[in-house]
Amino acid sequence: MGALRVLNRHLRVFSRTWQHSAMFNVIEPLLYLAAFGFGMGSLVQDIGGMSYLEFLAPGMVTLSAMYAATFECSYGTFVRLHYQKTFLAMLAGPVTARDVILGEMLYGTLKSAVFGTVILAVVATLGLIRSPQALAIPLVLAVQGMVFAALAMWYTAFISNIDYLNYYITLAILPFFLFGGLFFPVGSLPAWVQTVNYINPLYHSVEACRALALGQAAAGLWVHVGLLALIGALVLPAPLRLMEKRLIH
Repeated sequence: MGALRVLNRHLRVFSRTWQHSAMFNVIEPLLYLAAFGFGMGSLVQDIGGMSYLEFLAPGMVTLSAMYAATFECSYGTFVRLHYQKTFLAMLAGPVTARDVILGEMLYGTLKSAVFGTVILAVVATLGLIRSPQALAIPLVLAVQGMVFAALAMWYTAFISNIDYLNYYITLAILPFFLFGGLFFPVGSLPAWVQTVNYINPLYHSVEACRALALGQAAAGLWVHVGLLALIGALVLPAPLRLMEKRLIH
């Protein structure tokens, strides 16, 4: 219940600042879609029976969702923790440290699902989604959002300087989307990179969303969703423990 109070606080703030968030989380994936889709798309043959734009579109949906959860629970959390002292103010009220942390991650997860769904609506309007099975994509995005919110909170709990977040963005987030199958099939990568991708949460989300967009929901889809949820279950306790310790002490 306390986490929902924290979530409600963040949503009220968001209602006044949503334009700034939309600018980054929505516009950037659409720019990728336009640049790669129309630029490289004219040079690339169909991939597995899909045009390059159709191949790219689900990846841009997951990219927007990843950005939303990552930046909210890294830079956003760091600013609220160290500069705005928002967490200290919350703890003076009827919420616990765990409520604050869960509220943060719920907010990151919700933003992830919402922004990814906005991109999904755009690419569907452009005719890049083939199947009504795509209506299930927001559920995959919610699981993905939870994973990336937890990962970002985990790293943010360690650092004492906001500049250190650049390491996380460059060394973790950037490889996730460069090698996660957004821009080209993972099968074209070296075998060892394909193996490493099994611990890449974005890869599993991209594969699941692409299958739903094409109307190809099969056993393989649930393997990816299951592995995504498993990564989330393994990661989730770490930020709860570390950030709670930081807030209390």
